[in-house]
Amino acid sequence: MHLHDFEEIAPPPLYGPRAHLHTDAPSLSLDGRWRFCWSPTTETPVPPTEEGDGWPLIEVPGHWQLQGYGSPAYTNITYPFPVEPPVVPVENPTGEYRTSFELPAQWPDGRTLLRFDGVDSWFRVWVNGTEVGASSGSRLTSEFDISDVARPGRNTLAVRVHQWSFATYIEDQDQWWLSGIFRSVAVLARPRGGIDDLFAQTGYDHRSGEGILRLAVVTESGRVTARLGGVEAQLPLGSEVRLPGVDPWSADLPRLYELTVATEAETVRVRVGFRSVYVEDAVLMLNGAPLVFHGVNRHDADARRGRAVTREGMRTDVELMKQHNINAVRTSHYPPDPYLLELCDEYGLYVIEECDIETHGFSQVNWRDNPSDDKRWAAVYLDRMKRMVERDKNHSCIVMWSLGNEAGWGANMAANAAWVHERDTTRLVHYEQDAECESVDVYSRMYASYEELEAIGAGAEPRLADPTRDAHRRSLPMIQCEYAHAMGNGPGGLADYERIFDSSPRLAGGFVWEWVDHGLVDPNGGGYRYGGDFGECLHDGSFVIDGLVLPDRTPSPGLLEFAAVAAPVRFTFEVPGEICVENRTAFTPSTTWRLRWATERDGVEVATGELSGPCVGPGEVVAVPIPDAARAATDAETWLQVWAELAEPTPWAAAGHVVARGQLRLDSGRPRPEAAVVGGPVLWESGVRLADTTRFGRDGALEALCGFPVEHAGITAWRALTENDRYVAADEETSMEQLWRGAGLDRLIQRTVSAEIVGDEFVVRTRVAPAGFDHGFATTARWAHASDGVRLRLAIERLGEWRQPLPRLGYAIALCDGTARERCVRWFGAGPGESYPDSMTAVRISRWESTVREMQTNYVVPQENGTRSQLRWASVETAGGCLRIEAASPIDFAVRPWSTGALDRAMHTDELAPDGLLWMHLDAGQNGLGTATCGPGVRAAHRLVTGGAQLEVTFRRDTDGAE
Repeated sequence: MHLHDFEEIAPPPLYGPRAHLHTDAPSLSLDGRWRFCWSPTTETPVPPTEEGDGWPLIEVPGHWQLQGYGSPAYTNITYPFPVEPPVVPVENPTGEYRTSFELPAQWPDGRTLLRFDGVDSWFRVWVNGTEVGASSGSRLTSEFDISDVARPGRNTLAVRVHQWSFATYIEDQDQWWLSGIFRSVAVLARPRGGIDDLFAQTGYDHRSGEGILRLAVVTESGRVTARLGGVEAQLPLGSEVRLPGVDPWSADLPRLYELTVATEAETVRVRVGFRSVYVEDAVLMLNGAPLVFHGVNRHDADARRGRAVTREGMRTDVELMKQHNINAVRTSHYPPDPYLLELCDEYGLYVIEECDIETHGFSQVNWRDNPSDDKRWAAVYLDRMKRMVERDKNHSCIVMWSLGNEAGWGANMAANAAWVHERDTTRLVHYEQDAECESVDVYSRMYASYEELEAIGAGAEPRLADPTRDAHRRSLPMIQCEYAHAMGNGPGGLADYERIFDSSPRLAGGFVWEWVDHGLVDPNGGGYRYGGDFGECLHDGSFVIDGLVLPDRTPSPGLLEFAAVAAPVRFTFEVPGEICVENRTAFTPSTTWRLRWATERDGVEVATGELSGPCVGPGEVVAVPIPDAARAATDAETWLQVWAELAEPTPWAAAGHVVARGQLRLDSGRPRPEAAVVGGPVLWESGVRLADTTRFGRDGALEALCGFPVEHAGITAWRALTENDRYVAADEETSMEQLWRGAGLDRLIQRTVSAEIVGDEFVVRTRVAPAGFDHGFATTARWAHASDGVRLRLAIERLGEWRQPLPRLGYAIALCDGTARERCVRWFGAGPGESYPDSMTAVRISRWESTVREMQTNYVVPQENGTRSQLRWASVETAGGCLRIEAASPIDFAVRPWSTGALDRAMHTDELAPDGLLWMHLDAGQNGLGTATCGPGVRAAHRLVTGGAQLEVTFRRDTDGAE
């Protein structure tokens, strides 16, 4: 056999690809510790009859690169070897696996199958020294008939796995290159007269309330019975039956019925849901209502196990998705572990399941020899499509079959679409690179700009050359199968995308790229690692760190923002005295949630209650009066907080879990009174003193603030670059990093122009500019003794003709504190998490408390993080007490145990160490985040384009750390 032989992609199938079924027929799990021998080439010296006594052990499921054999490698697009299809390198790592299993004497009469759920990338199998077949299709099930070679008692299983094969050319997904037997292995009994396959096609007639079922069973038995739990009806095989009074399945209400099919030899069970997905007037529909995806792209990924994910890990993923208002998953870019689909059925997640086909690396050679349009690959493509559909056809959660991802277009893709349309009429077909929608049922785009998305929603996108195709495409709903690239701090602009989705029924939402950062645990300790950290000569760096959850499944601020934007309930306050409550779901009754309110004065709750009796049906908006108890007049800053929480527990969250929030400011927003100046500055031996506790050097440098020693103070216009700052956006010609470094903002030098006492103020004027340029900033800092503290009025003016956005603009202070990381911080402003101009939906104005450590977001790649917007005041604990900061008007605030420079230089979190200082940033503003790593950059409204800034802040020693 040759690793580039097209004729040997798989053994002749026993029954053809078939569904995973829960059966009472016996089976043996072979998961566990296998004997293992690794070779750097295909020329392994080990014969298949070698049982491997004395070999080291390896975990199955698992990847050998994560267990000490070879190294992981990450590329996004480029193949890690010369492009010469179907040939692969001779230097082809190969793993020899050995285990044994015992067939009990009572094993049923009939056939015995050996099933592998996932092996990367091509493998051969021997049982008791006899070869039983070979297979490819890394993320697909392979079954071998071992009836003639397996025997009662002990049996030896030998598996040879090659890292590279012809199949690698169509498995070029954006992920780690990892090899081995990474999904479960089992021996299955197939009793005579058993059920070899079953296809339960379901639908739902929303007009009559009837469920529709067509049941096909593959069996040699002449007697088959079928029963649907909870429904009294005859279930004939092969013909359609309509069942009155069923509850439909949806992600909102995932109602499942247990279907039991039996012969005398075997009973199988399948959970089915009744739902119909279709297109009507260019709108994606489910059960009579528009279907809008608030989805994510999800790889099988685990920081320690790679794609060998556990059932516990998959359940954690699904529960986190449901808790954060995600309703859909695209299985990028291959069929997932089968158990994930069971969870999506059970918990309620719509699924676009994707075939294990991607040839993205051919884009690097202008798509020459792309397999998608090469007839030699036709059987390979169709084999993969059939194996996916047949394996997973009974899962109600799957609403679309995807032909693959980023594999170009061609005859093989069109043939796969034609086969799927014939085989399964209950689902739609998706493929983003069928740009003219020749064979698909939805129009799909990646990373469309806001303007392009608006045009598509309005039917105003550019016309296709062929009028017939153009008309057909305009008749289809549109989804963004990838958008809002969640790499590092971001994505920004989610709320803008949601407003556009809401604007047109043709726009059926989208799927954020992606669910989880693919950081791998450093085997030598330390933080998570990414491309290039394992010695790869070719890699794509941190581009694999692009998820809404961190590798340990900690929700990122981006996930919290998504949850707020995609909330099933929306509160608005456009009419005075009223709260508009919108039920944004298609099927969830408002009784699912309890609607509550609270009034807060200066961040302290003073009244609370439940919104009385709004019944808001799916898709409805109801106006509710603001409760009288919330209307009390006050001179304090007063906010009405409203939220929706689960009224009853669900499988994914306890009762009381908050699914949506809103807030309204109730007071008139009168400005705070100015701090009264009570004394002027005085000269002392080496500089100037204010109120005895605040000191300056003769050059105006701040040396102590309210009694706290100061190591550094001055204006700042630089931030530790986010991943989005580093990339050129789709709608730009240069990155923010290039603009900012080009302007020298990362190397500003400060010069004191003057420092003098003027009346009751100590006035320090500086010029701040980069080496090599004549532009920069002129600053005037006016310090005064005010009340029981010190007031700073800071004016910053840009000098020169340069008007690009700034990273930030404000004032930074570093206090001496060796244990800064553990200090307590209290503040009144936006929280509890970080926020930026285009990522503000998840935060609300209130009073918060945290530690400096907890205020940092541990992005795998260190970058700007932790800013709290709209700060009114903060109290920061230090080694010598609490420093209180009061802003005359809201500012952005961050506190850190390390400098911006250290944060900017670090490439991994374990490279960051506290520097003995407590760094505080008081900013007039920051630039937004955008999603330039893939897609548009920061929108104009969220850019920090300004000619200057004004800050007024009062500092004082806080006696109790509270208001």
